[in-house]
Amino acid sequence: MKYILFPLIFVAFCLNTQAQDIASNSNDSKADNLYYFSSDTIKSTNDTVKKRKGQELKEVIVNGNKHQKPVSALRSGLKPMDTPQSVQIIDGEVIEQQQAIRLSEVVKNANGVYVSSARGGAQESFYSRGYDMSANNMFKNGFRYNAGSIPDVAGLEKVEFLKGGAALLYGNVAPGGILNLVTKTPSFKSGGEISMQMGSYAFYKPSFDFYGPLNKSIAYRINGSYENSESFRDVVKNERIYFNPSVLFNISDKTQITVQGDYLDADWTPDFGTGAITTTTSSTIVDVPRNNFYGALWSNGNTKSASASALVNHDFNKNWKLNFNSSFQTYDRASKSTAQLATVLPNGDWTRPLVENKNLEQILGDQLSLQGTFNTGSVKHQIFTGADWENSFATAYTYVFTPANYDTINLYTFDPSKQRNDEPNSRNTQIAKTETNRFGVYFQDLISVTEQIKVLAGIRWSWQEAEVTTYKEVYDAKKAIQTTAPENAVPTVGAKKLDNAFSPKIGLVYQPTKDMSIFGSYSSSFTPNTGTTPDLKPIAPSIIDQYEAGIKKDFWKGLLTTNVTVYQITNSNLAQMAEFKADGSLNSDTNIKTLNGGTKSKGIEVDVTSRPIEGLSIIAGYSYNDMRYTHTSGLNGSNIEGDRLVRTPQHTANLSFFYNVSSGLLKGASFGAIGNYIGDRLGGWNDQYDNTKPDGIWHREIPIDGYTTIDVSAGYTWKKISILCKLSNITNELNYTVHENYSVNPIAPRQVMTSIKYQF
Repeated sequence: MKYILFPLIFVAFCLNTQAQDIASNSNDSKADNLYYFSSDTIKSTNDTVKKRKGQELKEVIVNGNKHQKPVSALRSGLKPMDTPQSVQIIDGEVIEQQQAIRLSEVVKNANGVYVSSARGGAQESFYSRGYDMSANNMFKNGFRYNAGSIPDVAGLEKVEFLKGGAALLYGNVAPGGILNLVTKTPSFKSGGEISMQMGSYAFYKPSFDFYGPLNKSIAYRINGSYENSESFRDVVKNERIYFNPSVLFNISDKTQITVQGDYLDADWTPDFGTGAITTTTSSTIVDVPRNNFYGALWSNGNTKSASASALVNHDFNKNWKLNFNSSFQTYDRASKSTAQLATVLPNGDWTRPLVENKNLEQILGDQLSLQGTFNTGSVKHQIFTGADWENSFATAYTYVFTPANYDTINLYTFDPSKQRNDEPNSRNTQIAKTETNRFGVYFQDLISVTEQIKVLAGIRWSWQEAEVTTYKEVYDAKKAIQTTAPENAVPTVGAKKLDNAFSPKIGLVYQPTKDMSIFGSYSSSFTPNTGTTPDLKPIAPSIIDQYEAGIKKDFWKGLLTTNVTVYQITNSNLAQMAEFKADGSLNSDTNIKTLNGGTKSKGIEVDVTSRPIEGLSIIAGYSYNDMRYTHTSGLNGSNIEGDRLVRTPQHTANLSFFYNVSSGLLKGASFGAIGNYIGDRLGGWNDQYDNTKPDGIWHREIPIDGYTTIDVSAGYTWKKISILCKLSNITNELNYTVHENYSVNPIAPRQVMTSIKYQF
């Protein structure tokens, strides 16, 4: 963590020499301090220009120090200062300055969000406040998307992180927060750029971005990229094609339609890392070189994802707005390889099993919402209400190999050049099709009792239905042949699983000044459960309560923004295995459950963003989280009360700065650095009670030390050409992301990345 303090030398100097001058001169330099305008402001300006001159102001310049861009993840149009929870935005400028190529690099700037695992190289999984965000908490342009692919950052305008409870707006989401990826949108100002990124391990990525008007009412944008790279991991390769077109139609002064889509085709090498040695008392990551790859040379994977959406915005007047959004997404991921390193013996021997996966999903979603502002006497109301619907149709294929294992190798003496290299054939044994429907209606009202005191109150009712249909092969074991393929089998339709819940939210905001907000809130969310009660009825969803309080403060007219938040998240009805069956006998079936377990997550988060002088931007943050089991049954196979949950570091921190020199001898030069700290954490699974073990505990946790990475960059811009060089992980830190007890993937070593860009 100490390495994060290095950039503070430069930051402290700038703040010390410039802050007082900026504070004293801010009122005299308004002409030089250009602000970010919301879409409402731009529209109002357009209307004024049309009335006076019959012309339309196409664009408002939005550079300078103050960021007040709309936060689309809030959906309701609320200002961040009026929102009783923390909001963080990582804009395209930061993404470009740090030359990010993966979402995991972008979220280094988002305090409290961290990568939990690399999942065999197929996807990146994220956690926040102790909760997994990958299943339901990842959104693109406000719609849930399948997080089984690694999104391309080339098409991102910004990444929004709405921390804490978001169930009121998004339904069935974990309480840690949501990540919303916002793709680039059309502009009526003509422009564009082409660029090339090149780096270590044969990495190269050309990309393009063009935008402008087709006529006075239609604008377009089209961007895309191609990536080809090897890896610090032997054998591992990536090849990706990304394409992102969009069109904006100004139907009238009051109605706009944005149509956009994107397509990603990625070839990747399944890579489950180095593995862990598990004994009766501990689990330890295998100590082998970072570059060693233990999969078969023929291992392969492919992911295809595509989306198309239409967003219709209509203003009835300045106080009432109607939005209708519709989205369709497809996802297709297939891979074949030797499997994860789950059972490595103490001497390093590992029997390589075989695995093949294929997963498909189609997601169709619609959102209809109404925003309105009105007064009841002296009290102002800002309401947001609507309904949303989502249909997901997922297909999962199950494959088996005969024999199931490929061979046995030793991780310490393995020679890739002498390994077996024939590719065995598999057999599809089952197809499972899961259809999930989600529906929700919600109402929210921000009540401004006075200019200083505001109350946010809202409630959502969510309904979810899931049905699984399976198609199983018919196999003749004596003849060793498949007599009926799964696609020709008689389907087995499972019982529909229905869940519904109310998700309330209430918050109090006190604003003693325009640039300060003190808030507190309570919100509720729900998580569906699998299994049944002892009397064989579907088990109800778990209801999770979250309490949050904090303070937001802008200094020097927004040149420095701070946010401090404390929270507690309690799941007091966690589903766990029931002790007794319905007849009173002891239960040994893990599918028979009761809602009598508990977890508690509590912590504090500090966010700081600043633009103290022209050309300098600073992002800093610190978070503390403690998430533990607060109540367990104590039965054989249950978790241990008081144990901290795996993949949840207690401490994380980030600090970055980027400085563009705008005058003087070094005009056109730029310098930057980012430090990121991930604290001590546990990998693997949480320990469980096990009466077959000598001490009564099945030890499954992998202790992982904390680590710090530092990236530094420098560049130069001359007219329309710019070059930027980055040296990442300058201390060559070695650490791991761990998913359960497999996919123990080392982080990247020291690498070089260079970007050359030409702007039109």
